[in-house]
Amino acid sequence: MSEPLTLAPHPPRGAAAPSEPGVRLDRHPRSDTGTIVIHWIVAGAMVASLLTGLRISADAPVARTAKFLAPFLPQGEVWTVHFVAGLTLFFGITAYLVYLVRGRLTDRNGLSRLRALRVSGRSKAARKARWGGVNVALHWLIYAVTLVLTGTGIALYLGYGGWVVWLHATCALGALAYIAIHTLAHFMYGGLWQLLRLFRPAPLADGATRRRRPLLAAAIVGLPVVGLLAWADLTGRSTLVVDKVPVGPDLSKLLDDPVWRTARPVSVRTMQGANFGGTGETTVEIRAVRDGANVYFAFRWWDPSRSLKRVPMIKKADGWHLLDADAAKADVTGYYEDKLAVIFSRSDAFGSGGSTHLGARPLPDAPAPLNGRGYHYTTDGSYIDMWQWKAARGGMLGVVEDMHIGPPTEPTAAERAVKGRYQAGYWGDPGTSTYRYNFRFEGPGGYEGAVEPLRLPKDWRATVARLGTIDLGLDASTAPGSAWWMVEKTETVAYSAAGDAEIPVGTVMPGVLMTDGYSGDRAGISAAADWADDHWTLVASRKIATGSKYDVDFLPGSKFFLYVSAFDHTQTRHTRHMRPVEVLLR
Repeated sequence: MSEPLTLAPHPPRGAAAPSEPGVRLDRHPRSDTGTIVIHWIVAGAMVASLLTGLRISADAPVARTAKFLAPFLPQGEVWTVHFVAGLTLFFGITAYLVYLVRGRLTDRNGLSRLRALRVSGRSKAARKARWGGVNVALHWLIYAVTLVLTGTGIALYLGYGGWVVWLHATCALGALAYIAIHTLAHFMYGGLWQLLRLFRPAPLADGATRRRRPLLAAAIVGLPVVGLLAWADLTGRSTLVVDKVPVGPDLSKLLDDPVWRTARPVSVRTMQGANFGGTGETTVEIRAVRDGANVYFAFRWWDPSRSLKRVPMIKKADGWHLLDADAAKADVTGYYEDKLAVIFSRSDAFGSGGSTHLGARPLPDAPAPLNGRGYHYTTDGSYIDMWQWKAARGGMLGVVEDMHIGPPTEPTAAERAVKGRYQAGYWGDPGTSTYRYNFRFEGPGGYEGAVEPLRLPKDWRATVARLGTIDLGLDASTAPGSAWWMVEKTETVAYSAAGDAEIPVGTVMPGVLMTDGYSGDRAGISAAADWADDHWTLVASRKIATGSKYDVDFLPGSKFFLYVSAFDHTQTRHTRHMRPVEVLLR
């Protein structure tokens, strides 16, 4: 907050009054109490918002400055701090405007003071005048930057990405630079005591102005403005209404079943993921109904490619190689499958119900995430129900994995030794999975050389034929009807050097083995999916109530929130949205 700038000998409005005769005059500048209070509120909110925002930004593959600063940035559940700090910053700026008007201090940063920038001369007074003008210019600059940050932040919160992300991040870096420049400019204007004045409160000199109670007025106006924003957010959320129907839809008909015509769709903008034609964005349309026994969900989202290449293997002269070595750090964005994840949380906290914890080591006593991006887990002992459809790992065969996000588990010895992937609180529900990988786990630095497959195709020619047209470039598309997996029992045999020798160099085979081990809580969801017209359509059903602590019950009176993330041939860099969808069961 800039202070009054003047070359006149009399004290500016808001400074301490001259001393009485016989009393020692304090020549060091002071600031009025209201300015000090609001300044430190704004400063604290801005620093918190910038640090947490940079942590979020550092997660992007294209981030440079934020990644450089990443070791110094906070880790963990930073979303809540970021949003609360943003609201606090908005409150502080609003309150300061009210304070200036109510306290009759609007001339403090009047645009007329910019004329001081044209003062010529090398005298101390001339230099001080020019630096005073710089401070006023910086004051208006940070107002403009804050206004853009607020507008773009709201747009991001509502699900808009693209250039909005770039503008928001650029302004955040500008605000970070502003802090240093602002401090330097005040020092050049009045030296160390100009900075220390923000620790030396003084009452407003004008008694009539003091009686107007500008600081109280600022709070009375600023707090309701922030409250109005929060209220508008809560009341403006999308609501997915789940009506009861006599008979549930036939999943094999996808959205062509007449039941879906009665379901009111909700569209959710998701962004900041990988791929999706370079935009990183897609809109997910959601419908839901229930009958007496089951609940049914339908999802439709844009995806320009039908992607099933979940880390396939290619034979080279020295053996089999994974087509994407980024599998070693669990951050594949090339040779991977399409996915959709849906979570049902009883909490509407920021960061997907408070479950998103960013950073290279959000859990200091646990193994670091392989990709350095963070973990999903809860901190209050609760469980978040997750459904995850994986195109190449049973997704095209009617499988959606029932999973959960819960408290971080105790790492196993293998996970601590990085011989297995630790996932904190993100795991499948109890039971066995319907797939496994056709290669052994290798941690960071792995998969750069040849690997020995666990199984080989029983008929490699038939396996290759099922892959359809094979494009070894990074074209993610796979032909309709193609299958980029092998059924372990009927289509493969155990690895042997003799069998391997019969397969020619250049052969591609899937990296996924389908088993018959789908059982337990993990196997509770039935589904059907298809890709056409650049869109995936997925319909799924589950019992209304399962009795599992990892699941939500879709019963009238239950209250929970839905978040959805789409993956376009990427392992972990899914799209996201900030505002939850409230689920209303009728």
